[in-house]
Amino acid sequence: MAARTPQRQQLMELLGPVITSQGYDLEDLSVTAAGRRSVIRVVVDSDTGIDLDGVAEVSRAVSEILDAEAEAASAAAFAGPYVLEVSSPGVDRPLTEPRHWRRAVGRLVSVAISDQSVTGRVLAGGEDGIVLEVDGAKINHSLSEVGPGRIQVEFSHADDHKEA
Repeated sequence: MAARTPQRQQLMELLGPVITSQGYDLEDLSVTAAGRRSVIRVVVDSDTGIDLDGVAEVSRAVSEILDAEAEAASAAAFAGPYVLEVSSPGVDRPLTEPRHWRRAVGRLVSVAISDQSVTGRVLAGGEDGIVLEVDGAKINHSLSEVGPGRIQVEFSHADDHKEA
């Protein structure tokens, strides 16, 4: 996650409602100087994911707001020209919010629970906590008990193989 700076916070507050109105969640935002330009990276997601058309829609909406902000006299969020990058979070994004766990249902994850690393399949996730299947047993944990989870990349899932 990007560092919490006043510039970042201002852009989060400016762009959050625009992205939400498009049906997505603003997951992260960063601003990096690149010569005379600023590179503004916006990461968005939803319960159903985001496709290229969604990225294009969000990009247009965000560009309109950023252009209007840049023209305003109070444009303190960033200076000068900018490059906008809109993307979805990668598979390596930590699972920290209830919505992240909800979106990971069915996925194999690794997570620290009580200073122990646990790998299991997410059966449920949300505001109340998570349910993992670990070695055939279901375990429930509140979100306050677990550290950030990481999705484990699987090239095949046990249920995908049927005995002939």
